[in-house]
Amino acid sequence: MIFVSFVVIELRALDASSPEPLRVCADPNNLPFTNSKGEGFENKLAALLARDLGTRVEYTWFAQRRGFLRNTLSAQQCDVVMGLPSGSDAAWTTRPYYRSTYVFVTRRSRHLRIQSFDDPRLRRLRVGVELVGDDGANTPPAHALSRRGIVDNIVGYSVYGDYRTNSPPSAIIAAVARGEVDVAAAWGPMAGYFAARQPVALDVVPVQPQVDGRFLPQTFSIAMATRRRDTARHDRLEHFIDRRRGEIDRILADYHVPRVDE
Repeated sequence: MIFVSFVVIELRALDASSPEPLRVCADPNNLPFTNSKGEGFENKLAALLARDLGTRVEYTWFAQRRGFLRNTLSAQQCDVVMGLPSGSDAAWTTRPYYRSTYVFVTRRSRHLRIQSFDDPRLRRLRVGVELVGDDGANTPPAHALSRRGIVDNIVGYSVYGDYRTNSPPSAIIAAVARGEVDVAAAWGPMAGYFAARQPVALDVVPVQPQVDGRFLPQTFSIAMATRRRDTARHDRLEHFIDRRRGEIDRILADYHVPRVDE
């Protein structure tokens, strides 16, 4: 299971003389994806899309939790999702506009450079992993480590975190910088962004293998999406991705999003 930031946008018919705003539902506290100050890369992408449509963005804030899509896109409160795994059953996804990966994060001064779940050092190091719950819906690295019997030295960090703090998922990266854990296995876009903002240098290395076992991918293509059969909006998004791909890539690079090839 992958948890990424979901940004949902309402695209209505735009009148040239009085264009309606681009209505965006987003988490106000989930950098590097979105926040209420417009500082996330999905904020920047929404702004770019609005300019492309000749309109402006208006936000409706909604904390990212389970049921987010059900209460927004599926409930027809909004019409477009800015970040959803390609091929998701929950919506009609566009072609991907980036592909990222889970990563290992370590302090550069320790020269660990962990790259693989099969690295024997993972059996003795303190390993931070993102956790979702106790119902089997945990992140791919948690399952990969569990498959290898690496459980006793795991330190879990909730992907939801303490919402009273700024961007709660970032706690796992701060834990590496402080030395609370030796290595963290975390979703790349979040990890890359916060690793670059720590007071000590951190290494961010894509996990290997990219598909663990037969059915446990660690890399995901991320797309925009609409409700099914919403053909006009879906086509408009795909045209936007094609025409503005260079600008999209620059935004992702500015936020240190790790990229992997198909």
